[in-house]
Amino acid sequence: MSGAIRHIVMWRLRGETPEERSAARVKVKTLFEGLRGRIDGLTHIEVGVDVSDVDYACDVVLFSEFTDHASLQAYATHPEHLRVREALGDLRIGRFQVDYPIKETGT
Repeated sequence: MSGAIRHIVMWRLRGETPEERSAARVKVKTLFEGLRGRIDGLTHIEVGVDVSDVDYACDVVLFSEFTDHASLQAYATHPEHLRVREALGDLRIGRFQVDYPIKETGT
């Protein structure tokens, strides 16, 4: 697969109180945003925290883009990404992912 690829991940996070859930959301957001500019091929990273508070919503979404599929694959084992995963430990209790090619505008 060639061309740019979008990588979207959503998580449900551990936390028994609203304060614990809020702290978990901030931690995920801060750690992933810290990857900006540190990984070759990662061209865009954005982290959103849910504000709907509906019971079926995920807590955090990661929206990222890579130059190509090979860059996304390299990201999976990149030391900086692995450092973030390690720091989050078992904070994540549910994970959903979608990867898809980015179509160029006008095509």
